[in-house]
Amino acid sequence: METTKTPQTTAEATRATVQEFLTARLAGDTARMTELFADEVDWLLAENPACPWIRPRATGAECASQAEELARYTVAEDSRASLDTFLVDGSDAVLMGHLSGTVRATGKSFEGPFALRLTVENGRITRHHLYENSLSVAAACTP
Repeated sequence: METTKTPQTTAEATRATVQEFLTARLAGDTARMTELFADEVDWLLAENPACPWIRPRATGAECASQAEELARYTVAEDSRASLDTFLVDGSDAVLMGHLSGTVRATGKSFEGPFALRLTVENGRITRHHLYENSLSVAAACTP
């Protein structure tokens, strides 16, 4: 009996890529995240001059390095993220949850809800828009 594989739908492919991204992010696998990001990325994270890891980014390598920078400036054992919602519609995915952490230099904590919008095209992330409690993060970065 011959079996044929049905091609993934766009939504299934998007979900699979985002799951790979989350796995790489949790593992701190910058090389894999760089592969998953497109060469050019529509990156959005509210400018926050008080926070050294929050800055404009445009290339896959720059986007992937954000995880390393965040780890350098925060206390790993205090970092938490929970995912409450994972929605996929075609090439777009939206993740919602809660995050918290402590800034190494100040010892201050930040916390709040987040929403992350990702767009996946041809198996690579072309959009990364993160909405978070930037006021709490800035306060934690300020001595």
